[in-house]
Amino acid sequence: MSGPASPPRDLARLLSANPFFASLGEEAVAALAGLCVTRSLEAGRTLFCQGDPGDALYAVRRGQVRILTETGDGRSTTLNLLGSGDVFGEVALLDGQPRTATAVAVEPTELFAILRRDLLALIERQPAIAVRLIAFLCARIRWLSRRAEEAAFLSLEDRLLRRLAGLCEDYGSEITVSQEELARFVGAARESVNRQLQIWRREGLLTLGRGRITILDPDALMRRASDSDDRAGA
Repeated sequence: MSGPASPPRDLARLLSANPFFASLGEEAVAALAGLCVTRSLEAGRTLFCQGDPGDALYAVRRGQVRILTETGDGRSTTLNLLGSGDVFGEVALLDGQPRTATAVAVEPTELFAILRRDLLALIERQPAIAVRLIAFLCARIRWLSRRAEEAAFLSLEDRLLRRLAGLCEDYGSEITVSQEELARFVGAARESVNRQLQIWRREGLLTLGRGRITILDPDALMRRASDSDDRAGA
């Protein structure tokens, strides 16, 4: 379901809370606010599928979106979990090629959407926005490169530590993620992920619920993730 966004002034204030939009400056944010529409998704609803036209840039206002890629035999791999303030859909938006991944709402989610034709017209008027988009894409490439390094060189324990630490930073100590989804996220079997989570549960680091992981000692988790980074750099 889509519709007009809030009044431009209110929407500009909301966009300014997003680091990506705020970095563009007040004038650009005000212009973007005038282009935005809002979209609401129920939990489990697909926003777009791999191969769909890249016709919009999205920002999460509230809720959570899973970005996944699918193979011909029906298997899927979670590439990212996005929450409030995250921006996505920029690659296909800018190059006009089909979407490279699928986006699904994990929970009831509200989004800002900017259509491709409107954003490209704004970039022509304000080229500084293109510079910021390039920087954003470079940051995304670096992130994907780190993910590839993790899969190639890190143990499952270290991959899980990094992923849980990142999710904890983004969403707080209450993380809405199933073990199956987390397993896809780190590229491992669910049974292997469960064994490691059970070890940390017995150590008092976290508790496990249905579709939820609660971090009991976020500081300890961050220290362990930092030690993981040190081991990777050794």
